[in-house]
Order: sequence, then structure tokens, then C-alpha cells
Amino acid sequence: MKVRAFDNKLDKFIASLGKETGPKVVRAIELLEEFGPRLGMPHSRKVQDDIFELRIRGIQEVRIFYVFHKDSIILLQSFIKKSQKTPKKELDLALRRAKTLDSV
Repeated sequence: MKVRAFDNKLDKFIASLGKETGPKVVRAIELLEEFGPRLGMPHSRKVQDDIFELRIRGIQEVRIFYVFHKDSIILLQSFIKKSQKTPKKELDLALRRAKTLDSV
């Protein structure tokens, strides 16, 4: 499946990560593109409704929320996870962005 970013902020986010973490994020996105909905734990898991998270572990814990939309995977929101619990504001932003996809 084709992976697309919701906006151009994802490239800037990946570029801002360290030399160890950036390539891990790129590799995780490649895995998502290759395996699509078959990608499971520890790389991906369902979070809520139709929202999934791509999980990148390492020095920095990175999460990328995504949805399956038509014949693509849309990467909605990315962030560095700093606590056990997923920040509500990050999930809410991903949900709002996912809702706008239906009108596109």
C-alpha cells in the first residue's frame, strides 16, 4: 500500500530526530508500506476506532498515528512519547485529521 503523510510536517519531524532514531522511523514506515494491515505488534497496534499507531522503540519512543484510507495509508500525527499514557491532545489531533479525509 502507498504511504502518504497528511502534511509536510512529518518530514521535518523525522529530520529533527537523532541519528539513531530517524532511520528507525523510516524503516518502520517502509514496513508499514510493505505489510499494510498485516503489520502487527510490536510495530503497530490499533488505538481507537480506525486509528492505528506505528510504534518505534529506542532511545526516543516515537509514535505515528495513521489510518487506512481508500487504497492508501495516511500518516496523521507524529510525536515523541514521553510517558506511559498516550497524550490526549495528540490522539484528538489525529482524530480531527482523519475526519477531514472523508471530505477530500
